[in-house]
Amino acid sequence: MRWMRAAGRGLLVVAVLLAGYAGFATHGPGADAGRGPMTLVTAGDLTDYLSPLLDDWNSAHPDERVTLVELPDSADETRAQMISELRSGSDRFDVLNIDVAWTSEFAAAGWISPLERDRFPLDAFLRPVVDTATFDGRLYAVPYVTNAGLLYYRKDILDREGEKPPRTWAELARQARTLGPRYGLDGYAGQFLPYEGLTVNATEAVHSAGGSILRDDGDRVTVDSEAARAGLTFLADGVRDGWIPRAALGYKEEESRQAFQDGRLLFLRNWPYVYADAGAKGSKVAGKFGAVPLPGPDGPGTSVLGGSNLAVSSHSRHPASAADLIAYLTSERVQRQVLTEGSLPPVRAALYEDPELIKAHPYLPTLRQSVLSAVPRPKSPRYDQVSLAVQAVVQDVMALRQTPAEAVARLTRELEAIARRG
Repeated sequence: MRWMRAAGRGLLVVAVLLAGYAGFATHGPGADAGRGPMTLVTAGDLTDYLSPLLDDWNSAHPDERVTLVELPDSADETRAQMISELRSGSDRFDVLNIDVAWTSEFAAAGWISPLERDRFPLDAFLRPVVDTATFDGRLYAVPYVTNAGLLYYRKDILDREGEKPPRTWAELARQARTLGPRYGLDGYAGQFLPYEGLTVNATEAVHSAGGSILRDDGDRVTVDSEAARAGLTFLADGVRDGWIPRAALGYKEEESRQAFQDGRLLFLRNWPYVYADAGAKGSKVAGKFGAVPLPGPDGPGTSVLGGSNLAVSSHSRHPASAADLIAYLTSERVQRQVLTEGSLPPVRAALYEDPELIKAHPYLPTLRQSVLSAVPRPKSPRYDQVSLAVQAVVQDVMALRQTPAEAVARLTRELEAIARRG
């Protein structure tokens, strides 16, 4: 996914020179234990200057040099290659930059080591992001970047019509159905191709309606509810009534962003990175759009948390150095660089209230509101199987091959079967 590739870019924060950094030193007997050279593995970085920036760390820490390992841009391929190495018992990786949805799976499998909560200033982070880094009551990673879905809208059109951005599903449906065609636009799109993005969009719809898919520990299936049926009905009705275009059933992040940026959509659900792209020179909607929290049935809805966490491989030969690197990358100074240099949403709460940053990134207050009300994706040690089941079922609902009620019953059966495989 786009944000996962962006997470690789976020490591550009190492541009801040580390020579003066001494905040996480180990002292006393055995101070050298667990210290030494490291590798940091992430999805592919598409920039040309990451390696020189890592040289700054290496010159300041000659005995704890970091080697960057870049895996493919695709999140699925990145996950597969990480798992292959970890299952083999290889000590090739020390610090892993992982999708927030993988933390439970990696922790349950014993591939990443638990971390000491007191070592990291978790109280300074946005509250919900910390939950993505825990499993079974323990901290297994540290949030690095976060993400929450936003509703982008054509401000110029709504202003012309004397309308405010929608706060409820009914308002969204009415405006998408009536105003879109009036201006030659499609109404609303998200990420509806059957991949991880569809799991995210479906989970947001279910949670916005007050439901859930799994209990927090992943052991009990909770999707059989009126709320889940309502969430899927919202999506199915959009396709049936035409305000979700059929073309959107093939959209991922980039296809949907391009449709909005090209002036073909009235509303778009997507991640914060779209704000910069849609406002850039050459965009047909530059200066003509805004962003608000996702709507729900009766008011603001619920986003799913995206982003990535940093974890220490359980096979790392130098876990003390690895923990120091994580502490540095999540420090306030570097988190500021995550936003200003990497264009990624940081996890430090104070940065969302910084007037200077808000001036440069006007969506920050809206994003903060969305993150604070967001939820993680379903937590499960078999998350990949859970996500595939959700995708397949919701795809059939949105293709109008199955009713929401039939889909919820089917998804319940499939998720219970996955849970029994234990």
